[in-house]
Amino acid sequence: MYGFINTCLKSLIIDKFGEETWEKLRNQAGVQDTFMTFEVYKDDITMRLVEEACKILEVSPGVVLKQFGEYFFEFCKRSGYDHMLRTLGGNLFEFIENLDALHSYLSLSYQASTEMNAPSFRVEKNDDGTMHLHYYSDRRGLCHIVPGIIGAVAKDFFNSEITMEIVNQMEEEERTGKKEHVVFLVTQKLAFSHQRRSKLSATPQYLANARRQSEKQLRKEDVEKAMNKIRNKNCHLSVCPVKKNHWDTVRGIVRLGKGKLLRGFEPVYPETLCIDLKTFCNAFPFHIVFDEELRVKQAGVNIQKIVPGLQTVSIRLDQYFTIIHPEVTFTIPSARKFINSQFVLRTKRNMMPESWKSRPMLELRGQMVWMESLQCMLYLASPLLRSLHELEERQMHISDIAPHDVTRDLILLNQQRLAEMELSNQLERKKEELRILSKHLEEEKKKTEALLCAMLPKHVANQLKEGKRVEAGEFKECTVLFSDVVTFTDICSVCEPIQIVFMLNSMYLKFDRLTTVHDVYKVETIGDAYMVVGGVPVPVLSHAERVANFALGMIIAAREVTNPVTGNPIQIRVGLHTGPVLAGVVGEKMPRYCLFGDTVNTASRMESHGLPDKIHLSPSAYGALKDKGFECVDRGEIEVKGKGRMHTYFLAGNLNATDGEIMGHSVRESDSGRESAQSLHDSRMDMLQRKGPQGVQSPQPQDRRPTVAMKYSDSPTQPHAKLPSKSHPSIKGLTGKTRDSQSYGSLHSDQQSGDNPYRLAQVTVEPAASEPSSSRTRNRHTKSNFCVLL
Repeated sequence: MYGFINTCLKSLIIDKFGEETWEKLRNQAGVQDTFMTFEVYKDDITMRLVEEACKILEVSPGVVLKQFGEYFFEFCKRSGYDHMLRTLGGNLFEFIENLDALHSYLSLSYQASTEMNAPSFRVEKNDDGTMHLHYYSDRRGLCHIVPGIIGAVAKDFFNSEITMEIVNQMEEEERTGKKEHVVFLVTQKLAFSHQRRSKLSATPQYLANARRQSEKQLRKEDVEKAMNKIRNKNCHLSVCPVKKNHWDTVRGIVRLGKGKLLRGFEPVYPETLCIDLKTFCNAFPFHIVFDEELRVKQAGVNIQKIVPGLQTVSIRLDQYFTIIHPEVTFTIPSARKFINSQFVLRTKRNMMPESWKSRPMLELRGQMVWMESLQCMLYLASPLLRSLHELEERQMHISDIAPHDVTRDLILLNQQRLAEMELSNQLERKKEELRILSKHLEEEKKKTEALLCAMLPKHVANQLKEGKRVEAGEFKECTVLFSDVVTFTDICSVCEPIQIVFMLNSMYLKFDRLTTVHDVYKVETIGDAYMVVGGVPVPVLSHAERVANFALGMIIAAREVTNPVTGNPIQIRVGLHTGPVLAGVVGEKMPRYCLFGDTVNTASRMESHGLPDKIHLSPSAYGALKDKGFECVDRGEIEVKGKGRMHTYFLAGNLNATDGEIMGHSVRESDSGRESAQSLHDSRMDMLQRKGPQGVQSPQPQDRRPTVAMKYSDSPTQPHAKLPSKSHPSIKGLTGKTRDSQSYGSLHSDQQSGDNPYRLAQVTVEPAASEPSSSRTRNRHTKSNFCVLL
């Protein structure tokens, strides 16, 4: 089938069911997205599309094909075939009768008469006003398209409704194989309601039809008046009237005031044919007359010149020609069945003269006329030529075609049309190439934007893309985190560089995932150092809680990363500090979003003065986490380089969240009690599996479990978690420059912490004096919180 059919089916699915349904349909059918209009595709593509449409829409093939038939008619009208379809016939019978002629024209235009295997139609009138429509096709199972198309034509062109039912369905053996033969009983009726008729009466088409009907009625009345006048005049004639000419009488009857002839006149035939045989054979150089036994009785001069065998008396026509269209056996009864169709005959190569053996065979297209008195068939034909190139291939000339034959003009006009079609095909190919390039460009653009947003904050990246200057922003309060690997220098001195790369990549992939869980911003990584900030570049009230939970997740994730030297889990140090910072983009080549201020230095000091597998808190970070449901251990005063003596703390855990929630895993409630033990067992098994034969740690596969973001009081996706307007800082442009200096005065008050609807029931715990007791307290309260949740 041509791409026009598949394009129509695609348009139907998109218009009725949407673009997503078409994408799902074509993916399941395994076909391309776009079809070229004049290109021939395999029938299997259309059949697969119809089959998958039936599965997706859960309807029978008959329903899909009938709806496709109705839509195909509208699609043809929108594609420029409206006027061509309207002129096929004055009623439904004439329309169906000329469908084969339309297919013949399209095969000429589409430059593929052999490839356009169009169905054939034959219609018969019954005495009761119904019709029998005979449908012939090589494609089985598509007969349900016919009621959709014919019904839409009757409703649109002839203001009537029809019912079609299958009265017979069979397979007939023809020359090219078996053909599906379906007989429909067509009942046509005017079934419009009064309201619908009133709507139709306002359309120009209805008015034109009504005008034609009134003209017909007036003509009938004029005929009756004319006949009455003639009768009255004859009554007053003398006994010896003047004898009039026969043609004068006819003109007097049928001629009206405007000089138009009536539709009801009967033609007059001469008693003898006033043309000699020689003139007839020259005037129609490609005609053939043959009898019921296919014996040639008469042939035109040019067809005799091309096929000399026709000069032999009583030669059988089927010895020199085969029927190409319609695909029927070469017999008189078969030809009479399709007497209203155009017949295409092709010469047989083995019967042609030696000079024609290397040329393409001659094809004739014309009409079969049965002559009852002679019991012979007249085949009135012309050469089937589409372009000047085909004329030259057969070494023929324009002069070989009769001057009255429109094939002369058709060849010249179709030459121009073929050039236009070739240009249209080129434009379609270029359009498809541009569409594919545009799609690939959009995909690459998304990748580029994703990469840019991974390096810079989204609003900063958008400003840089627009060519704007990014102003530095001051943030009055945020929480900065630093971490590094314990004994990293010793590990680098012993291991191969590739082992270090595998270890850091495995660790950083887990940390990057945690930034999504807690919505904190990753600033940079330098060697084994990992820097994160909360509350920048988007100010949030829960920045300290977010970074604290992120730090707890880092400790848990580090247990799953293997030390390539010892084979044990690596150890990390983590330091947190809360305070003001200045943030902005530095540089033009490889721009970086950097943080500046003493808060960054203090956070780095907390990390460097920390202990393995501990989260070191500065006094300000401890104050931000106090009474927030976190368990903190007092470390006491220590000497901090560049800061003097500071009273610091260790973060031991979160009393209101499980390890699974901190890691962003969706753990079932029934498994939450066994989560820690199971995760530890899984991490040990993963470490044993990932350890290479020479102690080289292989790259770890990414965690395939879904990432669940942890909920906070100021999460933007929760509209009912909106804080009071007095405690919410003003934000403008996400740069921090317009932040109120007093807006964080009640940021960590007890009232705010108690209004959090997303945490479990909080239990305030004083800092434990020893490590074992703190562990017992944590386990006890985690269990009690779980019971409260149930």
